[in-house]
Amino acid sequence: MTTESLPFPGLRDVPAADAPQNRKEFTSDQEVRWCPGCGDYAVLAAVQGFLPDLGLKRENIVFVSGIGCSSRFPYYLDTYGMHSIHGRAPAIATGLATSRSDLSVWVVTGDGDALSIGGNHLIHALRRNVNMTILLFNNRIYGLTKGQYSPTSELGKVTKSTPMGSLDNPFNPVSLALGAEGTFVARTIDSDRRHLTSVLSAAAAHRGTALVEIYQNCPIFNDGAFDAIKDNDTKADAIIPLVHGEPVRFGTEGSKGVVRDPATGTLRVVDVAGPDNPDGEPAENLLVHDAHAEDPTTAFALSRLTDAGYLNQAPIGIFRQVDHPTYDDLAREQIQTAAAGETDTRQALAGLLNSGDTWTVV
Repeated sequence: MTTESLPFPGLRDVPAADAPQNRKEFTSDQEVRWCPGCGDYAVLAAVQGFLPDLGLKRENIVFVSGIGCSSRFPYYLDTYGMHSIHGRAPAIATGLATSRSDLSVWVVTGDGDALSIGGNHLIHALRRNVNMTILLFNNRIYGLTKGQYSPTSELGKVTKSTPMGSLDNPFNPVSLALGAEGTFVARTIDSDRRHLTSVLSAAAAHRGTALVEIYQNCPIFNDGAFDAIKDNDTKADAIIPLVHGEPVRFGTEGSKGVVRDPATGTLRVVDVAGPDNPDGEPAENLLVHDAHAEDPTTAFALSRLTDAGYLNQAPIGIFRQVDHPTYDDLAREQIQTAAAGETDTRQALAGLLNSGDTWTVV
């Protein structure tokens, strides 16, 4: 397989593997040490199973993590990796991606690591559109440090550090990423292997910063945080699937949908007309999802439906996927231009100095 034949244009400069690979080749010999039932296991299995599909040399893949339960990820992959500094993984990954176009750069982080001490690094990586894929594990709690509230914990959350309930309004990671002009922003679930893998594939194919928020359960300190979107009895009403080019419709037998309010311009959930509900909203009025829209306004509005009116209700899928120039590509072009100009200057100066005993300055 050649680099040009890779199905992932975002990785066009990364050397291709010489032969097909399998999951075992990407699994390290380290003992996986997470709590029993942790959602990290499911994400690790999905990533280990997905990486062979990239068709890249393992020595040209690097995973950078910060501090937290999810940040043990690099130990369990037989690729290059770095367990770095709290919140600083995007900054380190930016240096790697900018200096080494031959690397596939991945960041693994958690809601505390990325959105608290690492908040600035995350938003600047997104706005710069550095060629990296960021996996943000969101369990709405600090797991490694034993159950304090995190930047995504819901208002009123009772934890060891907020015994009377959290007073903080939580971040919505997808809204934050879209507000920072992220060019690829998606959300998926740890327990949905098929959806998780499809989102990882799209993120890897994207050239630029791809942020994937992964809802992930912490069975010890925040068990059941996402039961509504995982339970078979409730997930039809809780998950709002986003598929590019299709109407935003959900609920049992598509009984609910999303429309734009003509009076306010905002998005709202409605009951869709059907045999049992003739007075509902006509299906042709439903919003058609456009992940490739240049303006992120509608994608942002969709992200605001998270938890709106229903506990743990959430749009799931790719919110935005657009092509913009990347910081690292532009930086390398700038260096090449500067180097070419420097060569011209040296040649002109050498010609002047070697032109004779005298010269005229005008």
